[in-house]
Amino acid sequence: MIRRRALWAAPVLLAAPALAQPAWPQRPVRLIVPYAAGGGTDILARALAEAMRPHLPHPIVVENRAGAAGVIGSEVVARAEPDGHTLMAVVSTHIMNSHVLSSVPYDPIRDFTPVAMLTRNTMVLAASHTLPFADIPGLVAFSRSHPTRLSSGSTEALSSFIGQELARRIGAEIPDVQYRAGSQLMTDIVAGNLPLGWTSTASATPHMTTGRAKIIAVSTATRTPFFPDVKTVQEQGIPDFDLSGWVAMFGPKGMPDVVTARLNALIERAFNEETFRARLAALGIEPDLRAPAGLLEALQRENRIWAAAAAAGHLPKQ
Repeated sequence: MIRRRALWAAPVLLAAPALAQPAWPQRPVRLIVPYAAGGGTDILARALAEAMRPHLPHPIVVENRAGAAGVIGSEVVARAEPDGHTLMAVVSTHIMNSHVLSSVPYDPIRDFTPVAMLTRNTMVLAASHTLPFADIPGLVAFSRSHPTRLSSGSTEALSSFIGQELARRIGAEIPDVQYRAGSQLMTDIVAGNLPLGWTSTASATPHMTTGRAKIIAVSTATRTPFFPDVKTVQEQGIPDFDLSGWVAMFGPKGMPDVVTARLNALIERAFNEETFRARLAALGIEPDLRAPAGLLEALQRENRIWAAAAAAGHLPKQ
């Protein structure tokens, strides 16, 4: 009887170490931002890492790995060990890239573990102070009388698509000018080197005190609380214009559920802290916190939208 009990217990004892989950984190966590420093996503990532620091035994270190519309940094995460020590914060073009780039070395949904939707990116149309108009009707009139004077800056596929979609809807030729980050785009607008540019509220807000840039429209169906007096594109005569982005956190495919849950709880804790929420408001960032299931649902929905837009020829191939 004793021998039988010992044999029965042996598999349980052998399995126990395999079931044990190591504490997380065991070392500093890399949070990769696959865009240049100073843009809206970088600003948010650093603010969130700072807010989470008091509740972790090791810091979250933000690392910028810019290039190829976010693909270079994202590939680093896709190939990383799924132990929760390498994460990334990306914008919604993470999904869009597979429909506009000729080659992406990963699947934007299957090769990553969704952690949390963080914020909504209301895109704003910033304009140089040198332009004689301050709204969409003025832009339309100016584009017709000066057909070669305007160009529109963008930092990734979404802002590029928004700019070209607006140009298409108003019947204007407004060439797209690519930038690596919203901070660089806004610097050129303030300097008068770039007439227009679509960027996030977070990238635009710090430059509004200069008096050398203005916001003439927002991309969503509702106004943004950061520029409440600025009308939407819809309000200015372009029906059904409603486009926005987001920032979300991911890990590599196969990350343990316990780590994802721990991360999600820490992020939620940070977002509930008044100091952090006040900082987001000061930076022009709109919270839109969603759990992994909600993020995955948004990813799948947008993948269908961009697939349809690509099939219709409305997404430029790069």
